[in-house]
Amino acid sequence: MQTKTPVGVLGATGIVGQRFAQMLEHHPWFEVAWLAASDRSEGRPYAEAARWKMKTPIPSHVAGIQVSPARPEGAPKIIFAALDSSIAAELEPRFAQAGCAVVSNSSALRMQSDVPLVIPEINPEHIKLLECQTWRRQSGGFVVTNPNCSAIGLVMALAPLEQRFGLETVMAVTMQAVSGAGYPGVASLDILGNVIPYIANEEEKMEEETRKLLGRLNGSGIVPGSFGMSAQCNRVAVEDGHTESVSVKLKKKARPEEIIAAWNEFLFALVLTNSSAATAPLAMLGFRTQWGVLWGQIGAAAFLVSTPVLIFTIAMQKYLIRGLTMGSVK
Repeated sequence: MQTKTPVGVLGATGIVGQRFAQMLEHHPWFEVAWLAASDRSEGRPYAEAARWKMKTPIPSHVAGIQVSPARPEGAPKIIFAALDSSIAAELEPRFAQAGCAVVSNSSALRMQSDVPLVIPEINPEHIKLLECQTWRRQSGGFVVTNPNCSAIGLVMALAPLEQRFGLETVMAVTMQAVSGAGYPGVASLDILGNVIPYIANEEEKMEEETRKLLGRLNGSGIVPGSFGMSAQCNRVAVEDGHTESVSVKLKKKARPEEIIAAWNEFLFALVLTNSSAATAPLAMLGFRTQWGVLWGQIGAAAFLVSTPVLIFTIAMQKYLIRGLTMGSVK
C-alpha cells in the first residue's frame, strides 16, 4: 500500500479545522499526523480538546492525537491553516520561514503581492508567485491562500464570462449563511427572523479578491482585473449554503443560451438549472455535486436591453466545503 504524506492542521479545534480533519480522513495522498491549536488545548487528546461539531463522527485516527503547540518545531512539511486572520498574520509566516508549505484559509496574507490567491480550476498559473517569496528562497517554505467563501462561488461563475465575453461591471449581493460566522457565530436574537445587512470587511474582501483572482500574472505580481466591482454582503438566517444575486455588464452582448454554453464548456464540474427554487440553500443540499456551486435564474435586465447586462443567481452548497476546505485540499 502506498505511504501517505503526513500533513498538519493549524487551528485544528475550530470549525474549519474540524472540517479539514473530516475531509482528509480518506484522502488518497494525505494523512493527518499533527494537530495544533491554542494554549488551552495543548497537550490534550484531540477528541477532548475539540468540541466536535461535524455531522459525522470524529475520525478515529485523529481522535487520540495529542494537540501540539502552534509552533513549527516538530510539524510536518505540509500545513493546512485554519486560523483567525489576526493570528494567521503572525503564525503563517513563521511556519513558512521554517520550511513548511502553508495552505491558508485566512485573509491575512491573501492580498500580499507575492502570495498566490488560488482557485485551482480558475487561475492555477498564479501559483508561480511562490517563487517570488523570501521564505521560498531561504527555506523552501511558502504560503498559498484560499479566497473568501463568497468570492469563490462568484469567480467560478465569472471566469468563463470574462474569457468569452469580457467583464465591464460586476455587482453582487450576498445572502450568507450563519455557518460563515464560525462557532458560536451570530447571536440568535440578532439573526432569527432577521437579516444583518453588514459583515465586517466582507465587501472589501469580495471586491479586491475577485479582481486578483481574475487578474493576469505579470512576472512577480498580479495585474488585477480591470472591471468595476461592487459587493453588498448580508448575513441571513440560513444554517448552511450561501446565495448570491449577481448583475454583470459584459463587454460583448450575449444571449442566455450563449452564457450557458460558456459555463458548460468550462473545465470544471458545475450544475446549471433554470429553476429559481433549485438555487435556494435547502434545495442545494439535494444536489450531489462535489464542488457545490450552482447557477440559476439567468436573464437580461429588461430596462437595459440595449446593453449586454446579465442577471443570475449563485448558490453554494456547503460554505465550509466549497467555500473553505475543498479549495485548500485541491
